[in-house]
Amino acid sequence: MLRQSTLLNLSWEQRRKLTGLLFVTPTVAFVIVFFIIPLIMTIVMSFHDWPLFGEHTLIGLDNYTDLASDRQYLKSLDFTFRYTLFITPPIFILGFILASLVRHNIRYIGIFRTIFFMPVVIGLGVSSLLWVWMLDDRIGIFNKILLDLNLIPKAQLFLGRPNTAMNVIILSVVWKTVGFTMILLLAGLQAIPDELYESAEVDGAGYFRKLFYITLPLMRRFIALALILSVIGSVLAFDQFYIMTRGGPRNSTISIVFWIFNNSFTYFKMGYGAAMSIVLLGILVALTGAQLYVLREKE
Repeated sequence: MLRQSTLLNLSWEQRRKLTGLLFVTPTVAFVIVFFIIPLIMTIVMSFHDWPLFGEHTLIGLDNYTDLASDRQYLKSLDFTFRYTLFITPPIFILGFILASLVRHNIRYIGIFRTIFFMPVVIGLGVSSLLWVWMLDDRIGIFNKILLDLNLIPKAQLFLGRPNTAMNVIILSVVWKTVGFTMILLLAGLQAIPDELYESAEVDGAGYFRKLFYITLPLMRRFIALALILSVIGSVLAFDQFYIMTRGGPRNSTISIVFWIFNNSFTYFKMGYGAAMSIVLLGILVALTGAQLYVLREKE
């Protein structure tokens, strides 16, 4: 009775704040348990020699200084940046083209939107295994088609050579993720009033003038979101390299997350892997901040 009367004595504003606090509590608890606490633990681990089994030894900044002399770490970082640089433009450009094609609500357009978006719902691991099967030199459909068309003299090991391995991985990831970028950009395109385009056409504006003076400026927030998510996903790439190439051939497709995984769970150097994770977090924060600054809203 006392607790019930206390709640009744609260003002409407106080009850509204209490209700809001009750709604956000599960989310706050989730963030604390699954993000804040693991982040703090990772930072602590990065200052220790932390084997999977045995005692932990405080070593200060040694893990961080060792990164400068780790050739594979630097090579993996370089590969990850090149992969991100190569894969981001085709995902964005194709996503924008597809969004433009399915923008208008005409008959059967929903079917095309579903077809373009369908690969997104497939898990990245399943998608990678599917591409491994299609690229197989014995039973793969790609080799069969190319051989039937006499475009290649014999079956090719697409995942067995550094250049082709990189290209087919990019192709597979673009196929898998471009539908998501399409949906983000489609939301931005549909938010632009048609009256603006009609007025521009009356003034004699062509396609490119409307694109650069109406479409892209008004889609700035959606473009920023699409690019940020694409860059973050590319920098954190792991599944496709682990499943499709295992880091090969000749360690040419080892991403930074792949190298962190190897050090942490193959070589059992948890502290060293934690240090690399913290450095990677700093890189992601810097990249995201730079993109937000460049694509910020301007007066």
